[in-house]
Amino acid sequence: MAVISSSTSQISPANERMYHQSALVGDWKGNWAGNNQPVGFKVVNIRGARAQVEYTHNGHTERGFGQVSGSLITFGNITVGTKDGKNLVLLSSAGAGKQTASLEKQAPPASDSNLMGSWGGYSSDNGKSASFRVLAINGKEATVSVTTDGITRQGTGYVYKNVIMFGQSQIATDDGKNGKIIYQVGTRSFMVPVTKYPPADSSSTVDKTA
Repeated sequence: MAVISSSTSQISPANERMYHQSALVGDWKGNWAGNNQPVGFKVVNIRGARAQVEYTHNGHTERGFGQVSGSLITFGNITVGTKDGKNLVLLSSAGAGKQTASLEKQAPPASDSNLMGSWGGYSSDNGKSASFRVLAINGKEATVSVTTDGITRQGTGYVYKNVIMFGQSQIATDDGKNGKIIYQVGTRSFMVPVTKYPPADSSSTVDKTA
């Protein structure tokens, strides 16, 4: 059984195309309209119709699971949504009246560069090998080439912290040297431990003709 970290989202390609649900994932901070009090909302992950969230207001944080519907997430008495992936509108219907707040997405930790490069490995548990090449990272998007079960796919993946998601596959690393590729075939998931290959220009080969 593949181990999936708590920060990993599982969003169907159809929902991503229609609603860009991955844009909701992240840490958002802002202020209530009217009293200007600080408010925060964090979407840890989205898995199907459920989102793991953290809602910070009045000096305390509520954690739990919200309901995902299209481009909106509802958590208790609040509803949030974003149109551009940069600004979030939060509507609260708790108490006597409705309150609104405007929040901005916070920049994730700068660990994206750890994913750059070529990765490969083999799992003796399931007999699967896989490789994942990260050619370029531009903000939340990464140009990737993935080979699983002998089939290579290229395109644009989604970057979140130390994870890149691309189609039915994803790669994650904690230290920029070792990682894991998880990919899905039908209803089954396979995990392959991988290591980053050294870049070609850092070869330790000695030129004996010098």
